[in-house]
Amino acid sequence: MSSPSRTWIPAAIADLLLILVFAAMGRDAHARGDIVSGAFATAWPFLAGAAIGWVVLRTWRAPWALWPSGVGIWIGAVLVGMLLRAVTGQTVVLPFVLVALISLGVFLLGYRAVAALIIRVSRKRQRRV
Repeated sequence: MSSPSRTWIPAAIADLLLILVFAAMGRDAHARGDIVSGAFATAWPFLAGAAIGWVVLRTWRAPWALWPSGVGIWIGAVLVGMLLRAVTGQTVVLPFVLVALISLGVFLLGYRAVAALIIRVSRKRQRRV
């Protein structure tokens, strides 16, 4: 994260990986097999939603911020993800929507909250020196 213009790359990779982990965990929990390639099939609507969130909010300007970046990506991933699932004939039932909302919220907001805490502590230490 040395160059300000590239600070968004680790955040984008983290979002991608965490959405894939969410999809893989779901496939594994439901014994759907083919966890690796199946995770991509399950994850693509949520990845598309997150990407739309990134673009609409111009998240690359503040990729680590909980608000609006993290919240927008989270809601975009779930909302657009569920809409794309519905349009493509995939399952969209209330329990799944709730699980996705909670799980992706914990994942996509959680690491940003940890990063914000680390950044805050680091800045306080730098001021003392």
